[in-house]
Amino acid sequence: MLDSSKIQYPPLQLIQTWVWMMIESGNPELQDKGRDNLISAFGSLAKANEYLVQHIKK
Repeated sequence: MLDSSKIQYPPLQLIQTWVWMMIESGNPELQDKGRDNLISAFGSLAKANEYLVQHIKK
């Protein structure tokens, strides 16, 4: 059974793709979509960054 009290985030590779879209794509539409996806998944870019910092170190 899934623990509904634990927040479920997208897979790390998908999150990294969204970051790439936002930072390196060079396409304004992709940049907006990457940012929007991160905010939708985490609530803010700051929380997305905290998650990445914690999980990339592992």
